[in-house]
Amino acid sequence: MYDKLTQNDIKKIEEEIEYRKLVVRKEAIEAVKEARAHGDLSENFEYHAAKKDKNQNESRIRYLERMLRTAQVISEDSAEDEVGMNNVVELYFEEDDETERYKIVTTVRENSLEHKISTESPLGKAIFKHKAGERVFVHVGGAGGYYVVIKSIDKTSDDSGDKIRRY
Repeated sequence: MYDKLTQNDIKKIEEEIEYRKLVVRKEAIEAVKEARAHGDLSENFEYHAAKKDKNQNESRIRYLERMLRTAQVISEDSAEDEVGMNNVVELYFEEDDETERYKIVTTVRENSLEHKISTESPLGKAIFKHKAGERVFVHVGGAGGYYVVIKSIDKTSDDSGDKIRRY
């Protein structure tokens, strides 16, 4: 499976890899050395915990590097009047008579608790590339679904605080 990443996602992943290699890796190696100096390794919990942390960091680095190697780079550009990547959209849900705001992001940054939905989710897929004022049907399996109206699109969204999702 290929992750769809924007240039901004790639930059953030590269920054995390660099931080993990230059900072976290050094700290983990020092923690292992310090714990090893405490004596009998078979009963040394600190040593085993430090080794586990070091291995988890190395695993995360390998995962991120693999993600970059296999990524499909997508554009953040969209027409001025249509829903695109990193836009905040205000949606009116007809069935619930409610309005909510969502940010459209890539799959590695999606977080439904923070109202960040990916273009791969049913809602994101339905509204992507549509215009403000349009009524869109969201398919949720089989013949089921619901309608939403795109009330507004905010193109000025700042994504500097967005984090890459951890697995």
